[in-house]
Amino acid sequence: MADPFRVRVTVRGYELDTQGHLNQAVYLQYAEHARWECLRAAGIAQDRLLAAGVGPVALEVTVRYLRELRGGDEVDVTCEFRWGEGKTFGIVQDFTRPDGTPVAAVTGVGGLLDLAARRLVPEPRERFRALAADPVPMSL
Repeated sequence: MADPFRVRVTVRGYELDTQGHLNQAVYLQYAEHARWECLRAAGIAQDRLLAAGVGPVALEVTVRYLRELRGGDEVDVTCEFRWGEGKTFGIVQDFTRPDGTPVAAVTGVGGLLDLAARRLVPEPRERFRALAADPVPMSL
């Protein structure tokens, strides 16, 4: 199995909380950034999704904090789609320092929303595969 898609992010000073570490909500923003970059690497830009009348949605998200991040720290954020049957899919995202030290883990359940019907599409993997120029980053 190939390594999961990853992006590196540098923690910015304005993202810190009063204790001087990365604000808890920003972990979700980093995870979202990595997911969109993964889709973009697969050739699925946001405008392409909108033209197809669909959009990804988060249905459940869990964050597990392991170590703090401080201003100027770098963190690698992975994005690994876990496909199964039905209308939903899993997403696993690990946050690690460049030396491999685990920092946090984000897991979630997602779906692909039909923007006109406002319902999840069946078999989202197949819809993503049809839109992707490169299926590898999303494990399609």
